[in-house]
Amino acid sequence: MKKVALGFTLILSMLGVNAQNSTAIDKKVNALLKQMTLEEKVGQMCQLTLNSIGEGPDIFTSVEPYRVDDGRIKRAIVDYKVGSILNTSNNRALSLEQWHQVAVRIHEEAMKTRMKIPVIFGIDAIHGVNYTQGSTLFPQELAMAATWNRDLVQRGAAITSYEMRASSIPWNFSPVLDLGLDPRWPRFWETFGEDPYLTSEMGVQMIKGYQGAQNNVAAFDKGAACLKHFLGYSVPVSGKDRTPALIPENYLREYHLPSFKAAIEQGAKTLMVNSGIINGESVHASRRILTDLLKKELKFKGVVVTDWADIENLYKRDRIAATPKEAVKLSVNAGIDMSMVPYSVDFCDYLIQLVKEGEVKMERIDDAVSRILKLKYELGLFEKPITDYKEYTQFGSKEFEKSSYSAACEAITLLKNENVLPLSKGVKVLVTGPNANSMRTLNGGWSYSWQGEKTEEFAQKYNTILEAVTSKFGKENVLYEAGVEYNMKGVYHDEIMGDFNAVQQKAAQADYIIACIGENSYTEKPGDLQDLYLSENQENLVRELAKSGKPIILILNEGRPRIISRIERLVKGVVMAYLPGNFGGDALADVLAGDVNPSGKLPFTYPAYPNSLIAYHHKPAEEQKKSEGAYDYNGEFTPQYPFGFGLSYTSFTYSQLALSGKNMGKDGSLEVTVKVKNSGSRDGMEVVKLFVSDVVASLTPDVKRLKGFQKIALKPGEEKLVTFRLTPSDLKFVDLSNRSVAEKGEFVVEVANLSSSFNLTENILF
Repeated sequence: MKKVALGFTLILSMLGVNAQNSTAIDKKVNALLKQMTLEEKVGQMCQLTLNSIGEGPDIFTSVEPYRVDDGRIKRAIVDYKVGSILNTSNNRALSLEQWHQVAVRIHEEAMKTRMKIPVIFGIDAIHGVNYTQGSTLFPQELAMAATWNRDLVQRGAAITSYEMRASSIPWNFSPVLDLGLDPRWPRFWETFGEDPYLTSEMGVQMIKGYQGAQNNVAAFDKGAACLKHFLGYSVPVSGKDRTPALIPENYLREYHLPSFKAAIEQGAKTLMVNSGIINGESVHASRRILTDLLKKELKFKGVVVTDWADIENLYKRDRIAATPKEAVKLSVNAGIDMSMVPYSVDFCDYLIQLVKEGEVKMERIDDAVSRILKLKYELGLFEKPITDYKEYTQFGSKEFEKSSYSAACEAITLLKNENVLPLSKGVKVLVTGPNANSMRTLNGGWSYSWQGEKTEEFAQKYNTILEAVTSKFGKENVLYEAGVEYNMKGVYHDEIMGDFNAVQQKAAQADYIIACIGENSYTEKPGDLQDLYLSENQENLVRELAKSGKPIILILNEGRPRIISRIERLVKGVVMAYLPGNFGGDALADVLAGDVNPSGKLPFTYPAYPNSLIAYHHKPAEEQKKSEGAYDYNGEFTPQYPFGFGLSYTSFTYSQLALSGKNMGKDGSLEVTVKVKNSGSRDGMEVVKLFVSDVVASLTPDVKRLKGFQKIALKPGEEKLVTFRLTPSDLKFVDLSNRSVAEKGEFVVEVANLSSSFNLTENILF
């Protein structure tokens, strides 16, 4: 009890210190704001890309190596008082030394201004500091979700934050909290998957890693997170990036809002806006979403930043503004605090004119600028605007790399195993497929460059799948023939056919075939596609391999579930590698050899057909079955692999599911316990998942919803009691009046193959 009391006192003390610091910062912000001119305030709201202040033939291209242009930086920071810079130069990772030089030069210019306000630098460091050479790159966010390991996610984010500060960059445009509900969408792999609860839990862990549990972002190794992309970005009707979505308001709140709400409550400092359109409304011009919902209802006190050129898009793309100036008015009045312009300072000219004309109130400007200044004070930029990379001795360390490798190991998901895995060390294998010998495909987009096309230049010291398998099984036991290759000079969709005869000849010499298929790197619009099936070339490669009669192990190295139903029956094993990062090859080889027992679980539903892109938390009407007399016999919900699925080299047995009671009231809770036993012969990790179903509701309920998970490690024969706690909040849904309600009646609890039920005894309005 003394330890508990001491811990509670310590927490209260820290909260008190944070409150005092916040009050002191507010006083500084108010004092500074009173001294600033309109031009100085508007400049703080403008964010330019690094190329625009670099030496080069134009503002889009810089010389190599990068150098700041004296005239361009003076115009931006001294003349226009620009408050923020983002991105790398020429779409290319810089060294620590180069980032330090950039930071020093920008700060020198900021100190020439009247107010001497430091410039804040931001970057997309979504799976490690992907724009700094030598940094520790982790599995992409979807793969991190597949670990179902909160500690690994927080640790990865903490390492990223450390290495960002080493790069003199305090602001990270991460995490992505959009739901991965539509695998056609090219940013699917940037999400934590399709479930609101899993996304919320992992998002909170990432915020803790980036900002620290107490949000002391001025710390040596912490920085500001940025929640992306508020709100409903990931479900466009066409499945293509930055295209319109149709989302009922209650669905927007039921599925898309919880992850952002949880991250805001955790203390996230900044937020980026959805580039798209919902129900015909451009989100960047939506006061209803950005002010009424975000700033008033959710009480978000941080900085709201646009995505790339999205104010301009209101005029150029969405056609809701007649001029660029009107687009600025619409977005700033809607609640935008900072514009990611990213090339022109025209934003400043337009906004100054709008304020003088009375089209934008000074109160709105002061609100935006006070948020920006507060962030800069919180980050400690006024006291220490630049860090010394030489002090960050763990940058790119073996310890950090070990964390990346561990994450890749726990992410890898075994989806099919017909007595083929693990492989014995002495067997002879053919490694084939376009993803077999590529670091680019292991990392995906946002890796050393936006589309990941420069990865091979910077990741040569790491092992591809082929190199890792060769190291693990011996050069004399590994054959290689690509069969299909990507055209690395073209767009990611392009493929080059190889020599299938050579593939067949080498298959005849092998005991097993490891077919590494999937996708080349991409993100955002370049990743849009017309067909979710695996490419015809790759399907044909697998068909040719099957003719050999040798057992095939399919390695899926992809950012979204490409449909494999036409070839899945031809293979004995399927392993989902996702985009596992620089240590993905090593982790995969260890899984194939049995040195690592796979424990990953799908954070999404893997579809079997392009017309069946349905999440696990669908409505009962999606499950009309032949046995129930349904007319549409081809319309059953039959995914290739279900949400949360993943095999192991051992087995787990569940028993004794128990509830602490049969009734729950408004202020009550229930304890759910279940015993889990490793009934196999290997050490293993299991993800214990708790689902809840509302049996009858006034709006047709989801068939089930995830409400808890724990990842546990068990030795052979070992048994553990796993405990969850359910509260009325876990039973709520959003009704047609957009209220969160829980309705009395029966609820079913499901853990693995076990289930039990209880009753909510009263209706509850939250």
